[in-house]
Amino acid sequence: MLDQTGRLPAAIVACVGGGSNAMGVFDAFIEDHDVRLIGVEAGGERIVRGRHAARFAGGSAGVLQGTRTFVLQDEDGNIELTHSISAGLDYAAVGPEHAWLRAQGRAEYAYVTDEEALGAFQTLARLEGILPALESSHAIAYAQRIAGALGPSAILLVNLSGRGDKDVQTVEKSLANR
Repeated sequence: MLDQTGRLPAAIVACVGGGSNAMGVFDAFIEDHDVRLIGVEAGGERIVRGRHAARFAGGSAGVLQGTRTFVLQDEDGNIELTHSISAGLDYAAVGPEHAWLRAQGRAEYAYVTDEEALGAFQTLARLEGILPALESSHAIAYAQRIAGALGPSAILLVNLSGRGDKDVQTVEKSLANR
């Protein structure tokens, strides 16, 4: 980033399922406290049990597969069903690194709905000719939401992962069902 632009980004936005995508880009900037680290989870249809996969918006501290982190679970600790248009974000727990970054106040987390992700997929495809993965479409949608507030001179880094050609049938089906 410094080699190409001479400065750090104002914010970095990446999708968060288990969290490897976001950690891959956040890691280099954790010590740069002026850079906002923003993880975007799958808000699915809405933040209601079984209709999303946003652990920070609708989960609580718990243990899944031997890891203490934020988990979508009921009052007895039973894992809840999740939903996302993106299979890669449709997971009941978030990586413990993200729970730690959030607890430290170093990273912030938001969610984007299926509809917003579909819109971002279409926007990037239309304007740039890039078919983003539906996972990354969540990050793109959130970046669109905050870009104006950052100002025209701000650098906003969005981490794209995967290829959207794997998601074309899902997108087509979802758009046909509107």
